[in-house]
Amino acid sequence: MPRQFDAFVMFAEMRTGSNNLEATLNEFPDLDCLGEVFNPSFMGRHNTFEMFGIDMKAREKDPVRLFDALLENVEGLPGFRFFHDHDARVLERVLPDPKVAKIILTRNPLESYVSRKIAAATGQWRLTDMKHRRESNKITFDTEEFEVLLEKLQAFQIALQNGLQRTGQTAFYISYEDINDLDVINGMARYLGSSHEISATNKKLKKQNPSDLSQKVENFEEMAAAVAALDRFDLTRTPNFEPRRHPGVPGFFALPETGLLFLPINGSVVAPVVTWMAGLDGLAARDVASGMNQKELRQWMRRHEGHRSFTVLRHPVARAYDVFNRCILPNDRPAYAEARRVLRKMYGLPIPAKGLVEGYGAEEHKAAFLAFLAFLKGNLAGQTGLKVDPSWATQTAILQGMANVTLPDLLIREEEMAQELPALAAKLGHGDAGFDTPLPDEPFPLKSIYDGSVEDAAMEVYRRDYLNFGFPRWDRR
Repeated sequence: MPRQFDAFVMFAEMRTGSNNLEATLNEFPDLDCLGEVFNPSFMGRHNTFEMFGIDMKAREKDPVRLFDALLENVEGLPGFRFFHDHDARVLERVLPDPKVAKIILTRNPLESYVSRKIAAATGQWRLTDMKHRRESNKITFDTEEFEVLLEKLQAFQIALQNGLQRTGQTAFYISYEDINDLDVINGMARYLGSSHEISATNKKLKKQNPSDLSQKVENFEEMAAAVAALDRFDLTRTPNFEPRRHPGVPGFFALPETGLLFLPINGSVVAPVVTWMAGLDGLAARDVASGMNQKELRQWMRRHEGHRSFTVLRHPVARAYDVFNRCILPNDRPAYAEARRVLRKMYGLPIPAKGLVEGYGAEEHKAAFLAFLAFLKGNLAGQTGLKVDPSWATQTAILQGMANVTLPDLLIREEEMAQELPALAAKLGHGDAGFDTPLPDEPFPLKSIYDGSVEDAAMEVYRRDYLNFGFPRWDRR
């Protein structure tokens, strides 16, 4: 009967009991766990620097070659332990592969932290008999050190979870407390495809520090207060249901001579910037290269050594107001005709069917804009049938999409373009490239309809942008 898996990986961390679990798995005749095969300092075991004819230097050059060697040379089902700081290239190989079984071993991170500090202090990382146990003074808890470690561990667990979800896989989860539960261990073996059961777990390795934390930590009360202050459930997190965005490479603008690349954010200032760029190379705006694919973008980057790239950020209130005036209010924008119709009929957007008409004044416009912002809040949260349009997606999401390919090395705020763009051009050899910030095309100036209710509504929609870019209230720019 063919095996379901070709190999297995035990995702764990230091001081989670992975040595003990590995020893027990190796009690099964058809399982062979080879240790920390991709540890940066050794191969498999301490003081081992070669496996299957591959040394540390060869592994550094091509770690996947060593993984392939495991598959070829181990008679039983081969496996290894993998921690968050092991070679990430191996993770890219094994995590998406459904033929590689995943075991995820977890332990209370505070207990792991304290155990690790004790092991570092005593130099004892494994214990086979209590008579060999090395005594240690109480360790000192360092809040900052623990928080940094916790953040790394949580990020790794999220990456594992996301990788499994994206590829439709499941893992076998086991906690530190269950390592010696025989039924759990035999269940794990069945998950791996073993045809055997064992009658006892491996007892060679012993728990090194069985006392409670208060007896191991010098500043226990300080530790308790620090841990209590940690937001374990991430209560302050703002849930984000906005869909991920594509990089949008065809919308990038690149100059053929000057090494300047513009990564525009929809809803911000675009056309005037492209016109300004064109002047640097003596072109018409229509001749600035766009519509590239990712390969063509990379080729442009290679041709323009020392190139610069930028984008323009716009205050969320001004950006939403501009999109509302350009795309939703007029009745002659084919690309937004369906959205406009749905907004009016399904969400009660109080704008005239035929655009601006007599009797539609600033007060009516303010009410309509507030209704549009209310729609955007639900739209970005995935509560409407309309897709999230790039013109009103968060600037954060747009930049995160770009990051899959490249990132602008300069973020320029709209109100600073007149100073920042000429300064950028000067660095590229264009000393006289002034830029005049265009006036927005608005039926009513934003200041005529702006008040606290408008800002509060925009903050509800674009909280991520306010937080990530530090935008003040629009009237305090």
